[in-house]
Amino acid sequence: MYISIPLMLYVGERMLRALRSNAYAVKILKVCLLPGNVLTITMSKPYGFRYRSGQYIFLQCPTISPFEWHPFSITSAPGDDYLSVHIRTNGDWTQELKRIFVENYFSPHLNRRASFSELGTAEPRSLPRLLVDGPYGAPAQDFRNYDVLLLVGLGIGATPFISILRDLLNNIKLAEELMDLAMETSRSEDSANSFSVSTASSNKKRAYRTSRAHFYWVTREPLSFEWFKGVMNEVAEMDKKGVIELHNYLTSVYEERDARTTLLSMVQALNHAKHGVDIVSGTRVRTHFARPNWKEVFTRIASKHPNSTVGVFYCGAPTLAKELKNLSHEMSHRTGTRFHFHKEYF
Repeated sequence: MYISIPLMLYVGERMLRALRSNAYAVKILKVCLLPGNVLTITMSKPYGFRYRSGQYIFLQCPTISPFEWHPFSITSAPGDDYLSVHIRTNGDWTQELKRIFVENYFSPHLNRRASFSELGTAEPRSLPRLLVDGPYGAPAQDFRNYDVLLLVGLGIGATPFISILRDLLNNIKLAEELMDLAMETSRSEDSANSFSVSTASSNKKRAYRTSRAHFYWVTREPLSFEWFKGVMNEVAEMDKKGVIELHNYLTSVYEERDARTTLLSMVQALNHAKHGVDIVSGTRVRTHFARPNWKEVFTRIASKHPNSTVGVFYCGAPTLAKELKNLSHEMSHRTGTRFHFHKEYF
């Protein structure tokens, strides 16, 4: 009597997931094994599959287990014609998935860096079958409700924000295309048509509220920069107007005031000023050592964006969440900038 209702709910949820997964059949397009034990899988986008940046999906591989479903953040943007996920292989199921690809499906010429610009095709073999269930909501999906974003990711916790960064870049590109279209139309057509196109362009901009984003990525593993290198390079190349501000922090070094850290920072600064490339990450984004001073980060954002609404989105271990939440409340009372904190644990 006591377990009948929970059991019925569990069976119903399993049946619903089975039906949804059969409706969303996916084909594996590309698989990359990246440094830092990260596996990235690019899949075909099922017909009618709609999602927001920041949401996640459940994956099942019947070759491993017909009953196990595991959640992973979507790292592709809603405007892309494919789905992608980044998987940290540190559990039994993920290790087995990695083993299947390494032993049976990888070829030596596969790209070893994370890239969103080029889609490769997997080897024409019998790739393992993947079932998709979702999408499911997450706190980061509401990022468009804020004027400014403060995105904080710890290690693999950066994955929900990859989709957001891509979405921001796609909207920047779309806004520029609409402006170019409005200018061309104003030259070739009458003023009435020009006014309508300009109005549509301005309405599109108003619908997309977010104007700036500050992304802080904190990691202990230098090899993690390899799988995130493609993202950072793409943001730096596409973001001509400086809408997205990237910050990398490597914590597996000495303390911030240590003389060795000071020496490393000086070498970093000289190399970045001379060549425009960071020594650690190999990108245009400069890497900082030790942990960020979060109070200084919040103070700088508050002074830079007065009277704005800032969405603070955190993804990672629970240890940092309390500090960011307290700073959000404190700075909201002390300044005219309003900080709204959201968390997601990995």
